[in-house]
Amino acid sequence: MNERGRIMTKLTLTMIAAAGLALSGTALPGCASTRTHESTGEYIDDSVITTKVKAAILDDSLLKYHQISVKTYKGTVQLSGFVDSEQAVRRAGQVASGVHGVTSVKNDLIVK
Repeated sequence: MNERGRIMTKLTLTMIAAAGLALSGTALPGCASTRTHESTGEYIDDSVITTKVKAAILDDSLLKYHQISVKTYKGTVQLSGFVDSEQAVRRAGQVASGVHGVTSVKNDLIVK
């Protein structure tokens, strides 16, 4: 392939990439959330919140040895699992609600 052919190939690939980016930019607004479905951005935000809540629970000396499951949907954190005391239930709720981005906490922890 000569120099002109390589330039045309690069130009064609660049145009295809640009068109793909332009189309993906217009497709994103179509991924809006509904009452029962999160948008991509909300899903990512919820994943970050879940990770932060899990880390905060592991950092807390009262909670780090318990089996606490954390799930987040549209900023609402749900805690489930088993703990040793009512104090641990209350503490887990406090720790979760203190994480940036948490709008509410549904504390379903059970004292065993």
